[in-house]
Amino acid sequence: MRKLLYSLPLAALLWVLPFSLAHADRIKDLTTMAAMRGNQLIGYGLVVGLQGTGDGSDLSFTTQSMKTLLNRMGVNQENPLSDYEAATSGGKIDLKNVAAVMITADLPGMSKPGQRIDINVSAIGKATNLRGGSLLLTSLRGVDGQIYALAQGSLTATGIDAGGAGSKVSTGVTTAARIPGGATVEKAVDNAFDKSDNVLLNLRDGDFTTASSIIQAINAKFGGDVASALDSVSIVVRAPMDSSQRVSFMSMIENIDVQPGEPPARIVVNARTGTVVISRNVRVSAAAVSHGTISVSVAMTNEVSQPGMLSNGSTKEVQNADVKVNEPNKPMFLFQPGVDLRQIVDAVNQVGATPSALIAILEALKSSGSLRAELLVI
Repeated sequence: MRKLLYSLPLAALLWVLPFSLAHADRIKDLTTMAAMRGNQLIGYGLVVGLQGTGDGSDLSFTTQSMKTLLNRMGVNQENPLSDYEAATSGGKIDLKNVAAVMITADLPGMSKPGQRIDINVSAIGKATNLRGGSLLLTSLRGVDGQIYALAQGSLTATGIDAGGAGSKVSTGVTTAARIPGGATVEKAVDNAFDKSDNVLLNLRDGDFTTASSIIQAINAKFGGDVASALDSVSIVVRAPMDSSQRVSFMSMIENIDVQPGEPPARIVVNARTGTVVISRNVRVSAAAVSHGTISVSVAMTNEVSQPGMLSNGSTKEVQNADVKVNEPNKPMFLFQPGVDLRQIVDAVNQVGATPSALIAILEALKSSGSLRAELLVI
């Protein structure tokens, strides 16, 4: 039998495998543990080392932040300029190489002190480019005001802004950057993983069918009523109290394969890019659709009318207009009751509809009540 399987082509092997395994998903891909929820952090800091693309001396909070930082480092700022420099510059510090920024980060659940997390850096002042800058030591705080991480490092900016000789080229966003592993966790967030009697699993997308399948799979493997549902999102699992046993138990649960429920019929439309995504369960009731555009072109021709040789007339300018109306002959297509995704796409392609026209057709079908799906426009 083993030799026979080795000799079968790949297509035949796919038919040998059980159909349910091809569509089964692991519990870890369908759910998240409530104790592992992340937390958002935010901070304010300064980026230095820019090539003249910073805030400058016009922003008071950038200047104030720089003075406060230098004072903490022992640099006297009471009389930083000479009399001549104070008279010529107005007593202001020129900070073209410094930018005030906001730092944001996501602190994963169960993070421990000493671990590194990624951070995002965004300019809040007049800085035009953060490329090549370095973030000075900044504290990141949670919603409770406590410090959970410290950030510092060289920025990684993907945006490019270059110009010269009256032309300018810009790619990406130059006022935002990232620092991979740019923050060190200093404080752990308390969680109830090793304290509560039960472990709570939350589905990424609430669905009663998927929740029921997960409960049946867990109880079939461990027996009894180990798992029970609170609603279409939350599932309660009884776990051992010992930490080592609980970790091993959850490792076995998250690798169980289950058959999730079919997602609801949904059409997602991106009006800016013209992207349309139609799920497999979309159905359309009986409807007739006709879509076409009328184009009008006007051509103006300027001519001169000359009078006769023996007449007393004068030369006049004459404007001739040629107006043409073009209405393409687009056939009407008919949707039979309960047509599926393939028939919808084929029918729309037959009339040569563009992405914008397809969006208009879907919105009209939804308004008429013929579209059996949720239409999301983003």
